Amino acid sequence: MKGLGGVIVLLLGLAALALAVKTALSSTTAQESARQATDAVEMTPARPNAGQSTRPKQQLDNVRARTKELENEMQQQADGVAKKAAEQ
Repeated sequence: MKGLGGVIVLLLGLAALALAVKTALSSTTAQESARQATDAVEMTPARPNAGQSTRPKQQLDNVRARTKELENEMQQQADGVAKKAAEQ
């Protein structure tokens, strides 16, 4: 029965991770949509400097980094649960 508890904890953790990623992506797309709506008045496309990354790319990189951090945290928690289950 304790093994089942670990699986449940893992599934809940993965659901929390998915929710966090979805929320991060939703807020990123909402902010970008709002920015594009205000930029739509100007008809010339924005041209970023060649050496700089664009705002959407930076946001995507931030989301990827945070997702990796969350995955590592979830893996550590799952490993901890598995270790406790193995000890008992």
